[in-house]
Amino acid sequence: MRPHLAMLRDTILRHATEPHTRTRLPGLTLFRSECQTLPADCICRPRLCIVVQGSKQVIIGSHTFTYDAEKYLIATVDLPVTGCVTQATADAPYLSLSLDLDPAEIATFLLTITPSDARTGAGVAVSTLTEDLLCPATRLTALLDTPDDIPVLAPLIKKEIAWRLLQGEQGALLRQIALADSYLSQISRAIAWIRDHYAEAFDIDTVAKTAGMSTPSFYRHFRAVTMMSPLQYRTRIRLQEARKRLLTDGEDAAEAGFAVGYESPSQFSRDYRRLFGTPPARDVARLRSATGQEHSPLSETV
Repeated sequence: MRPHLAMLRDTILRHATEPHTRTRLPGLTLFRSECQTLPADCICRPRLCIVVQGSKQVIIGSHTFTYDAEKYLIATVDLPVTGCVTQATADAPYLSLSLDLDPAEIATFLLTITPSDARTGAGVAVSTLTEDLLCPATRLTALLDTPDDIPVLAPLIKKEIAWRLLQGEQGALLRQIALADSYLSQISRAIAWIRDHYAEAFDIDTVAKTAGMSTPSFYRHFRAVTMMSPLQYRTRIRLQEARKRLLTDGEDAAEAGFAVGYESPSQFSRDYRRLFGTPPARDVARLRSATGQEHSPLSETV
């Protein structure tokens, strides 16, 4: 194991006392699991994700991203994903971190960077974890051992991480989240609107206007970024929220379906089964009876 990776692993082992640990360092979250996990739904927000031990699988629409200690994942828009730990044991637990990405912080570097083509690309990507990115990530996490240093040193190290990302394989994609008039910022506005209105009926023209784009251009860019259509995105948000209601609020399938915007219980059951593999009642019973794993229907996963 690389020296910086070993240091990062040891720091996470000391501080990740729960499966999901929010730290005193703003924007930094630690994850730990001693076994493989059931698929869990979440909204993956703009962030950097680094696995230091074990491996993770994230599914977005029909696309699957797998990453381990040799790779990092970067997300630049809010995406409904399904994630699960695919490699973990009690002796070698899955360990990872996520760091929120700040568009304002990234924007401070744009004047010093040569502009690149603003090509439309997926809003999530996996790349090789290089030493120049791993080193500041290790130093940032090590501040958890000296919390008095966090207010002074954390902002400086976060800037270094942002700079390394901008200089890396996904730099062109990352620059887009800091530009107010970029296609990614436009799609992000549309995503925020859909998430606020997911239970309502709407057409694509309405959302395209929110993004400030023509309908054909909006549809093309939205699909490229999210790897699904606007209506598929809304359906995914609806079903994740419905699953949460079924598991945590004790609602039945019809109640959950109506609450998230479905007018037909049968259509809700068909869409639910298509996404989760089984009808609502059976799915909830399966999740509740699962033993040896902690499962959150709408958790933050990395």
